[in-house]
Amino acid sequence: MTKPKSDVLQGTLALLVLKTLAQGPMHGYGITLHIQRVSSDVLRVEEGSLYPALHRMEQLRWIGAEWRMSENNRRARYYRLTAAGRKQLAEEEKNWARLTEAVAAVLECA
Repeated sequence: MTKPKSDVLQGTLALLVLKTLAQGPMHGYGITLHIQRVSSDVLRVEEGSLYPALHRMEQLRWIGAEWRMSENNRRARYYRLTAAGRKQLAEEEKNWARLTEAVAAVLECA
C-alpha cells in the first residue's frame, strides 16, 4: 500500500514554502502551484496543510504577509520571505541535506 502524497510532505512543508518564497512574494494558491509544477506533479500541498503552516511561519516571523490584488483582479494575501526566513531556509536546507545523506547511506548499506 502506497502512502498518500501529503504524507511525504510531513516535516518538509516549511522548507518547500520558504524555498518557494525565495523566488518572490506569492499568494497561497501560487505557492501550491509552484511546488506542484516544479515537482512535476509529484508533490501537492493541500489547503488544509498550507494555510496553518503559513500562519505558523508568520508567527515565527519567517514570512510576512499583506493583502493585494491578484493577477485575476481578486483580493489575495501575498506572502514574502523575511530576513529571519532566509536564515531559517539556510538551516532547513542544511538539515535536509543531512537527512537525505543519512537515508542514502542506509539504503546503500542494505
